[in-house]
Amino acid sequence: MSAGPTPGRIAALTAAAMLAFAANSVLNRLALADTAIDAASFTLVRIAAGALVLWALVRRQQDGRLAGDWAGAAALFVYAAAFSYAYRELSAGTGALLLFGTVQVTMIGTGLLKGERLRALQTVGLLLALAGLGVLLAPGVSAPPAEAAILMALAGIAWGVYSLRGRRARGTPLAMTAGNFVRAVPMAIGLSMIAAADARIDALGFVYAALSGALASGVGYAIWYSALRGLTATQAASVQLSVPVIAAIGGALLLSEALTLRLLLASVATLGGIALVVTTRRNRP
Repeated sequence: MSAGPTPGRIAALTAAAMLAFAANSVLNRLALADTAIDAASFTLVRIAAGALVLWALVRRQQDGRLAGDWAGAAALFVYAAAFSYAYRELSAGTGALLLFGTVQVTMIGTGLLKGERLRALQTVGLLLALAGLGVLLAPGVSAPPAEAAILMALAGIAWGVYSLRGRRARGTPLAMTAGNFVRAVPMAIGLSMIAAADARIDALGFVYAALSGALASGVGYAIWYSALRGLTATQAASVQLSVPVIAAIGGALLLSEALTLRLLLASVATLGGIALVVTTRRNRP
């Protein structure tokens, strides 16, 4: 009988997945800041590359069938498109914080609407997280542009919806994600046709988009699904709080983006608050 994944292997897979998630923010920002590619073209190349790699991974399995549905694909497409357009004006760290903060708030809020109840410490954590996002978005010299912030919040809501749907979907997570990526390709083509007048692409921008889709998304998701076998739900939620920090460091190193006091304070409040929510056992309705 084969032994299960060792703690060391789970830790390595988890770290690799978090680096891949953060790489999506850095690659998107690199492409839109330093190359000629436009947001719609980046979205199309990213989704198409991810679909190709995920399809190839699914084909290697015994079943080899794609899963997912059109509603899940629509949520995935909205996430990817809003993500790309938001990063025209957001730094890597700010965008990742807005994204993952909104994802967690969306998922926690959905649970509350369905009757879940928070303990006192969790309520404090949720309020602290909301205050952190408020600090980040409050008017001021270092506040992110409102339109870009709204788009990234929309991306976070869409990814939260996608994640919630994934918990109820049939089929393996890999087959579901591959099927949704494949279904999202025509949606991305439609967006590119609508935005054709502003279409711009160059070799480096194409490479960044392909890496984002094939490696940071496709391979990254596959690694994450392997890691999930050895993580509890709370551990899986908590570890993702590292992504905005990794993205901020990557943005500082690769894009010379400033780590502002506002971003640092907002990160501590938002990530710390969400950590209180996801690591404290919830009351049942």
